[in-house]
Formats: sequence, structure tokens, C-alpha cells
Amino acid sequence: MLHLNQNIYLILPIVFLIDEMKKAEGAIGVNYGMLGNNLPSPAQVISMYKAKNINYVRLFHPDTAVLAALRNSGIGVVLGTYNEDLARLASDSSFAASWVSSYVQPFAGAVTFRYINAGNEVIPGDPAANVLPAMRNLDAALKAAGISGIPVTTAVATSVLGVSYPPSQGAFSEGASPYTAPIVAYLASRGAPLLVNVYPYFAYGADPSSVQLGYALLSGSQSASVTDGGVTYTNMFDAIVDAGYAAVEKATGGQAVELVVSETGWPSGGGGVGATVENAAAYNNNLIRHVSGGAGTPRRPGKPVETYLFAMFNENQKPEGVEQHFGLFQPDMTEVYHVD
Repeated sequence: MLHLNQNIYLILPIVFLIDEMKKAEGAIGVNYGMLGNNLPSPAQVISMYKAKNINYVRLFHPDTAVLAALRNSGIGVVLGTYNEDLARLASDSSFAASWVSSYVQPFAGAVTFRYINAGNEVIPGDPAANVLPAMRNLDAALKAAGISGIPVTTAVATSVLGVSYPPSQGAFSEGASPYTAPIVAYLASRGAPLLVNVYPYFAYGADPSSVQLGYALLSGSQSASVTDGGVTYTNMFDAIVDAGYAAVEKATGGQAVELVVSETGWPSGGGGVGATVENAAAYNNNLIRHVSGGAGTPRRPGKPVETYLFAMFNENQKPEGVEQHFGLFQPDMTEVYHVD
């Protein structure tokens, strides 16, 4: 969860249902972060996902104990690589083959892999040049292992957008475009989605005088809305996603690439502006109602947005402050707040 250039949102003017997840039109999952020294065992966590009817999980890095616990669970899995492995994955096809042999092949069939994402939020930045070659090598390694049907992609922060308002004018930044443009073209050629981490909280927290809280919390208030070319946005989540769609369309010449929201959430504490239990509960409940209805966004009406909440637990080894307070549950598996 890198929050680079969050000021891109500041130009936006005033600007779980867990028991409903199985019947939700929009797929809803939860990130399983492991940066804590007091978290339950993987077996306990996956049992908890099943008990709460959470049907999708995102893992930030491969962990064989977690993958073993996911066997025959029916839970869809987004499996990430370590960012520090990108250089080797990009330059060494045998390392990519070994990665697939270690973390995918032994579990294929018993674990439902939705996507493999090569790196998380490294664009723009020094490792960005490694992302597409790593994706290509992983894709080739999967095919060589006889494994099909697992798209390889990457996860980006919204800092890749140089323009985000109005949403129809969304475009990749100068620093990101040399990397994002060929990546989205590659994804378009394979029918694979781009993963995007979307955090209205950081836009609101950076300048609460310019962003209405209701707009950030998906409260549905018409008084907190943005109009763009005759289209009305009543929440920032849709506006950010559609800015991403506009950027992808510009980069691909109009080719379709689906966006998956691989992270979104709201902190329940940590001292940040608006970081309260009440706001976190409102954001996540409103978001799940919105996504699970399957209405899509103004730019993609009727196209459900696959969305992953961040995160399952409060993690005490994250940086101090709000970063430690994004969990739906405490490490002892009790609720931080109720998700209806």
C-alpha cells in the first residue's frame, strides 16, 4: 500500500455484507496481509474466510502454508510475487519456471487461482521496467507447465494517473506511461485485467476541506456529487475507477481492459483525519452494497467491479499510524466493527 502522489485526488472538487458475498453480482474479496507477529495460523484464517462466506482472497506474496490451507476451499486466489523478485523474474526465465513450480503447480487444481500479479505498486519507479518482462516470463512458465486459464497481470497504485479529474480525462502520467502503456496493451491482447488499488480515504485525509466526506464514503448523497459530461458521480470510488478506465482506453487506442480493484479500504484508527471506526464501517458497508449490486460505474454501467477489501486483520508490523488500522478483524479474530 504505497500512497505516492495522492494529491492527484485533491483536484477532485467537493469533490460485509459478508453474508451476502456468495450471491453478490460483483465479486468481493478480502486481502490477507501477514505483516503481524500475532496473527492466527493460516489454517485458522482460511477457516475464517469460509465461515464468513468470503469467497475471494488476495495474497501479497506466495506462502506455501497459506496455499496448502486453501486447498479444496473453493476460495478464488489472487497470488502476488515479492517486489524484490521482479528483477530475477524478468531476467531469468528459469527462475520464473521455478516460481511456478514451487507456488502454482503443486496447488493447481486444488486451489482456484484467479490471477497472478507480478509486483505491487512499483510503477512508476526503478523496478517498473521489470514488470512486463516478469509478466511475460511467468506467463510462459505457466504454459510450459501445462497450466492454462490463470491471467498474469500487475497491481498499480492510482499514482500512475497524471490526470484523474474529471474522470473522462483520466490519463497515465509521463513517468508511468512508458511502462503502463505496453502493459495494458499486453493485457488487452490476452484478455487479462489490470489490478488497481483505490483509496478514497487518502484523498479525503489529505484535504478534507476540498473533498466531502459523504462523497468519499459512498453515502449516496446527491449533494456530494461530481458531474462529468452529463454523467453524475455520487462517490469517489466510481470516479477513480472510471479515471483508470479512461487512462487505459487512451493508452490502448480504445481496446478493452477490465479493471479489478485489488485493494480498497478505510482505517478505523491511527490518528489520521477521518480515521474512525464509524467511518470505516460506513465505507466498507456502503462499498459492498454498491459493488454487490452489480451496477458497475457510470463509464461501465452493468459491469460489476471485482473488488478486494484491505484487509482481513489489523497488522502490527505495518508502519505506525493508520496503516495498522485497516483490518476488518483484530488478530484475535474479533470484529473491529460490524460489517452488516
